[in-house]
Formats: sequence, structure tokens, C-alpha cells
Amino acid sequence: MELGNQSSVSEFVLLGFPHLRHLGLLLFLVHLLIYLLTLAGNMVIIAITWADHRLHTPMYFFLRSFSFLEICFTSVIVPKMLANFVSEDKTISFAGCILQAFFYLSLGVSEFLLLAAMSVDRYVAICYPLHYMATMSGRICILMVLSSWFGGFFFITGPIVLISRLSFCGPNVLNHFFCDLGPLISLSCSSTRLVESMDFLVAAVVLLGSLAVTMVSYSYIVATVIRIPSAKERRKAFSTCSSHIIVLSIFYGSCIFMYVRPKQHDGLDITKGVAILNTIITPMLNPFIYSLRNKLVIQVLKDALCWKK
Repeated sequence: MELGNQSSVSEFVLLGFPHLRHLGLLLFLVHLLIYLLTLAGNMVIIAITWADHRLHTPMYFFLRSFSFLEICFTSVIVPKMLANFVSEDKTISFAGCILQAFFYLSLGVSEFLLLAAMSVDRYVAICYPLHYMATMSGRICILMVLSSWFGGFFFITGPIVLISRLSFCGPNVLNHFFCDLGPLISLSCSSTRLVESMDFLVAAVVLLGSLAVTMVSYSYIVATVIRIPSAKERRKAFSTCSSHIIVLSIFYGSCIFMYVRPKQHDGLDITKGVAILNTIITPMLNPFIYSLRNKLVIQVLKDALCWKK
């Protein structure tokens, strides 16, 4: 891939949060703590779902895969962000910026595809419990996870190639704390109509398409659950989905606001605030959402702690 072959810009400056520059050290410490909690929480989820036989089910296989994706996703953004908080040099090379945007977007798309797969898993588990283990076999689960990974790279390669071939003549200051589509497109001195249209199309297909799969799955789940005569069994069925619904609401709400817009460079200052929720806060909260609302995960954690004692 030829990167920026008509550009005079060889690097970008990540503007970040200029009005908070005097709080650089404090922001560094706060975000470092959040990042470490994110890594620790997701690694715990991966470890316990791998080690304990009680969690060797399709639902926890998907959860383990999602936690690994979260670690990769947040690690694309946070290390450079932390360095910029305490460094005067806030530059990133043209190639580095394109690569960061590629991995951020491809991993983000993979997360949405995996969330849709997790919704299908819950649909089969609740609507067809007798056929669940046969339908969601190990082979099928691995295929769904691999498809979400390859799907992320497939959907994002086209837009990133188009962006890499835009001309950037200056200025080179990105109004963001990482290399995202909107800020990059806004700096181009060539026509961006094609790339903006393609970005909008990809965002609409991925976000709205996976959301449609999720909504259809949960509509059947709700219809099935409300027909269960026992109130206790209804609560149990809903409890297995509640954590997933919370995560879905945060992800879809923030990303639809950020990306399903014809003009990617509109409202960049507001987008930065929403991006903090999507890239920093949510990956930290997800392990706690999934573990604290799941009795089996809590029991496994208690057993692990008691065994160590």
C-alpha cells in the first residue's frame, strides 16, 4: 500500500485535550489506572473461562474471545495517549497514523460482529435449549469468532486504502487523541466525497446490520421468556442476557453517534468525549458488568480465591 504518495505531510500532531494540558500528569495517572484495570479485568475473564470446566460453554467461549478483543482494541489507543499526556512531542508518523486507524476500526468492527454472534448464542440457548449444545458446537463457535475477526479486517481495508491515498497538504494537527476517520478526513486537501460515502456505508452496514441481528435475536428471546410459566425461571433467563444488553446499549449508542453520519468531520469536539466512553471507559467496565451480574462467574472467582488461601 502506498501511503500518502501525493502528500507533503509526513506526520500528524495529536491535539488531544488542549484545555486540560496543565493536568497532563494527573490525566496520565488516571488513564494509566483505567488501562491497568482494563487489562487485569479482561485477563481474569480469559483465565477463569479457560481454566474452570464449569465455564467451558459456548457463552463463555464468546466472552473469552470478546475480552481478548477488548485488550487488543484498547491497546491500540491508550499507550500512545498516555505518552502524549507527559510528552511535549505529540506527533505520530503518517504510516503510524494510518496503521492505528486501521487496527482501531477493524478491531472495533470485529467487536460488533462478535456481539451479534453472542446475541445469536443467547437466542439458541433460550429458544432452543434442547438443541443448544448440538447447534452451538465447538466448530461453529470457532467459525463465528474467526468470521468476526476476518470480517473486521475485510470491512475496513477499503476505507483505509482510500484514506491513505488522500492528499494532505497541511495543517497537520489532528483534533483528536488518536487517529480516527473524521479528523483525518477533515485535514485532506483533496476531494473526500468517495471516502466519506464509503465510510458512511461501511458504518451503516456494520452497525445497523449487526444491530438488526441483535434486535431480532432478542425479540425472539423476549417472546420465549414471557411464555415461561415460572417467575423464577423467567428471571433466570433474563439474567443471562442482562449483562449483554448493557454492553450492547453502550457500544451501539456511542458508535452510531460517532460514525453513522454523512459528514465525518462534523462535531469533532463532541465526538472526542464520546470516544473516551467507547475506547477507555467501556473496555474497563465490561469485565465488571459480565462478572458482577453473573452468579456462576462470581462463584468461580470465590472458589479460585479460596483455593489460593
